[in-house]
Amino acid sequence: MTTVRGARARARIEITAAIKAEARTQLAAEGAAKLSLRAVARELGMVSSALYRYFPSRDDLLTALIVDAYDAVGAAAESAARETAGQPSLDRWTAVCRAVRAWAVAHPHEYALIYGSPVPGYTAPQDTNAPAARVGLVLVGIAREAHEGEGVALPPLPDALRPEAVRITADMAPDLPPALVVALVAAWSQLFGTISFEVFGQFHRLVEDRDAFFATAARRLGQDVGLLPRG
Repeated sequence: MTTVRGARARARIEITAAIKAEARTQLAAEGAAKLSLRAVARELGMVSSALYRYFPSRDDLLTALIVDAYDAVGAAAESAARETAGQPSLDRWTAVCRAVRAWAVAHPHEYALIYGSPVPGYTAPQDTNAPAARVGLVLVGIAREAHEGEGVALPPLPDALRPEAVRITADMAPDLPPALVVALVAAWSQLFGTISFEVFGQFHRLVEDRDAFFATAARRLGQDVGLLPRG
């Protein structure tokens, strides 16, 4: 009986992977808004009722793809942070940003799914929150280590922004100064804005050496956060 259950579990894993692979093919060809369970089933030679046993609705399949994408880019960020452990914080920050950008450029349709236009009629469930936070947590972790170790050059915090900064800090990283947390949120949004410009074609005929451009931009974001050039 155990052998049978094990075979069934492996088969389910393989079929689930095949469904998601075909769904990603559809994302590339048609976009997330046109993702269709029936079309996925047809391409895999399955009847729709069989596919529904794996993903009861299109939204369930979309959620699985979104979680996979967030986990993949998060893993890339975490790997870069591990590989640069012990290096100056600004260098680690830049390495993480470059790893995120490399993943996005290599997986533009999955990037578009999580950082592009919202899918009409779809509302992401709480299951996506933790995966979505992985990149941000890596960047916050680098800033926290710098703050506790080599120190950071805290950016100025305008008085008008202080109440909002205190609120954000209480929710996000209560152990850090509000000025640092606000700078982190700004840098996080600018990081993905820069990546989106490249992935979605806004740099066409404008930026040619995109590797050098991005490395410089990412390093400046780290400096804006207050990370120091040397350990």
